[in-house]
Amino acid sequence: MEERSQWGTRAGFVLAAVGSAIGLGNIWRFPAVAYENGGGAFLIPYLFALLTAGIPILVMEFTMGHKYRGSAPLTYRRMNKKAEGIGWWAVLVAFVISTYYSVIIAWAISYSFFSFNLAWGEDTEGFLFGDYLKLVEVPGQFGSLVPSVLIPLIIVWVLVLGLLIRGVKRGIEIANRIMIPLLVIVFTIIVIRAITLPGAITGLNAFFQPDFTQIFSAEVWVAAYGQIFFSLSIAFAIMITYSSYLPKKSDITNNAFITGFSNSAFELLAGIGVFAILGFMATSQGVGIDEVVDGGVGLAFVVFPAIINEFPAFNEFFGLLFFLSLVLAGLTSLISIIETYVAGVSEKFNVSRTKSVLFGGGLAAVLSLIFATQGGLFFLDAADYFINQFGVAALGLVEVILIAWILRKLGTFKNHANEISDIRIGSWWTISLLVITPVVLGYMMFELLRLNITKGFDTDTGNYEGYSDMFIMWGGWSLAIGALVNGILLSLIKWKSNSATQEETEDISNVK
Repeated sequence: MEERSQWGTRAGFVLAAVGSAIGLGNIWRFPAVAYENGGGAFLIPYLFALLTAGIPILVMEFTMGHKYRGSAPLTYRRMNKKAEGIGWWAVLVAFVISTYYSVIIAWAISYSFFSFNLAWGEDTEGFLFGDYLKLVEVPGQFGSLVPSVLIPLIIVWVLVLGLLIRGVKRGIEIANRIMIPLLVIVFTIIVIRAITLPGAITGLNAFFQPDFTQIFSAEVWVAAYGQIFFSLSIAFAIMITYSSYLPKKSDITNNAFITGFSNSAFELLAGIGVFAILGFMATSQGVGIDEVVDGGVGLAFVVFPAIINEFPAFNEFFGLLFFLSLVLAGLTSLISIIETYVAGVSEKFNVSRTKSVLFGGGLAAVLSLIFATQGGLFFLDAADYFINQFGVAALGLVEVILIAWILRKLGTFKNHANEISDIRIGSWWTISLLVITPVVLGYMMFELLRLNITKGFDTDTGNYEGYSDMFIMWGGWSLAIGALVNGILLSLIKWKSNSATQEETEDISNVK
């Protein structure tokens, strides 16, 4: 049997975990969520959510991977044969995310080049939808492939799959050792420049000004848990897979705290930079900060180019730095997402890493072409909404209930983590996973289902309007439900990996 890969150093693992957590959402989602939910006061429920959901789930998933030494499907199978389907569900959710996440990175690469001469012009919205994406008018239509998206998309897949073929130590670890420090340096330069702009203080006041009345709202607390949950790469196989490459003696709890707080620190840095820039835009246009606040694709590819146009100096350089930061943040996350199904396929079917990368990654690359068509943006928006809300969130709820209440593994995992960690976890960890996290995630899922069943797809949460009910029904729901169904079917296929002979062994943490 081929010896299992391992991280070269502890720092290599931490940087990879942090790289997975820090993604596009840290830059374009967190600032808007914080502003809309109490500003500075939002940091209270946000920190509470980090300590009662984010870090506890990180500790749990780090422990699962380290203890059972396998990809998510193999880890769940070794925990309980009937649970393997959940692992495949998580892997398939990651697979779907990788198909469209890669396309957004391709946009960022294009915009990095557009920065050299501010090619987006004055009408940044028209440039994005018309000149660059050549967007069709009716959702559901494919149109033709868009060369300006296709070429950088090919570059993304060649780069990422090439790194993954090199393996954990020589590929993933080296890539994160380079890209994460570079990302921090680039974004720090952005923040320093941003806070020196005229009107920056207006944006920072809007971002940090606390509205303590809002922290008594249940919606604000749900928003805080949702932000922590979606930004930490938990509950869709990544952290289980990454931690399975840890050596026998690894400080699991400390690693989880470092990962969680590093992610939150970068989100705070992003908030400062984004709102300083938005303050500059509001001041220059003579409008309120609420009129320029945006999130998601609109913030990155419409609002920011417009702001860059107004910069008093070095517009092109600042634009290059901003879009380079998106590329770096996206690549580190995409690498971790793809690794989940590379590891799963390799272990399930007993094939080499190279074959698994070429098959799994190659299939994802082909499917990503859907999002590189003229209608790709509509497909991307629907896929992102449903796979995140009804894939990742539902996975987290099922995962916690299964481990805490059905299999009752929390005590076993706590003992395992405490044996090898400097920071010992106690009742706060158990209570968080037994009570707090299931209640909050359960409420989130109930509200999501209620709103989507009673009101239909909320176009306000998407990037674009005009979706038909048929498009949402067959596009969004089929992805969310399809990942679950196919995960169950994959779990029924007989294992061919030699490592599966140990599937009924309770603790294989001594496997080299």
